[in-house]
Amino acid sequence: MKILAIDVGTGTQDILYYDTSKELENSTKLVLPSPHLYIAQKIDTIKNNIFFTGKIMGGGKLKRKIVEHIEKGYEVVMEEECAKTIRDNLNEVKSFGIKIDTYSDKYNDYSKIELKDIYLEKLNKTFLNYDLDYEIDEIAIAVQDHGYNEKMGDRDFRFEKIREKLKNPINVEEFGFLDNIPKYYSRMKSVESTIKNKNKLNPLIMDTKFASICGMCYDENIKKLNSYIVIDIGNGHTTAAAIEDNKIQGIFEHHTSSLTKESLEKYIKRLASGKITNEEIYNDNGHGAHTINPISQIEKVVVSGPKRKLIEETDLDWYYACPGGDVMMTGTIGLIKTLEYLKE
Repeated sequence: MKILAIDVGTGTQDILYYDTSKELENSTKLVLPSPHLYIAQKIDTIKNNIFFTGKIMGGGKLKRKIVEHIEKGYEVVMEEECAKTIRDNLNEVKSFGIKIDTYSDKYNDYSKIELKDIYLEKLNKTFLNYDLDYEIDEIAIAVQDHGYNEKMGDRDFRFEKIREKLKNPINVEEFGFLDNIPKYYSRMKSVESTIKNKNKLNPLIMDTKFASICGMCYDENIKKLNSYIVIDIGNGHTTAAAIEDNKIQGIFEHHTSSLTKESLEKYIKRLASGKITNEEIYNDNGHGAHTINPISQIEKVVVSGPKRKLIEETDLDWYYACPGGDVMMTGTIGLIKTLEYLKE
């Protein structure tokens, strides 16, 4: 079986093409800039009005670049679906000076940009340019999606759904979706739609943080442990899970920029003890926390993510996850393992 796994983060999109008949280490790998970065770069080069089409995607720098373009005196128009890249509430989108409309002849002279998280056509060309065998039996994609509820803030809603999922200890792989993505995960639904429109495959879709947590658990050295913490220290968010008997026993998620070495160490220890509360993380500008059980001990703190060096400042016994021999492929390996788990 040949699996294409793509983990779309804030800084990079990490791509792994895995043939199960070969060693994982011999897979084809790519680390590229995240789509929002090269779209933002493209906006900088345009000296014209812009019309955006496409899907909901990770916004990143796009809102700021679009507002800057409008401030230069240009008009920006977006189709309704892709406008939700900026904000789920379209009235908020309009408040930035962006117009919402469907495409018509009056926009023929506008520069056109398509928004989406996954560009399979670009990837196809890359493989073909190197004369690589490129057949796909399965696709797995990770993006971060807070979910949307007009009556709740993003932080509240994200953790409400995590708590609903974690009523009892479960395998990390249970956070993957096959054909059952809830409508409130609009970014995931857009990725699913993009893939299904391009081919007949049914994609696995997963949140980037849980894909990373899953991948860390498959590090060869970590598989020997029974009770440990896995933590992804990302550019924007830091997510930690307490694992025992291969199941999540508790979790917290914070904004990386708000963490210090002292607070990070404190929260990890409180997560392991089962004493961490949603209120203490939320009131510290984080997303939240949820625990089911304490873990018996912290055998190791397993770390991944672009800001992972923050862990080096603590007194914790830590280890950098390297599943498949590559620190950059933690999320993609988590996707592959989740796909295999859900397909059993």
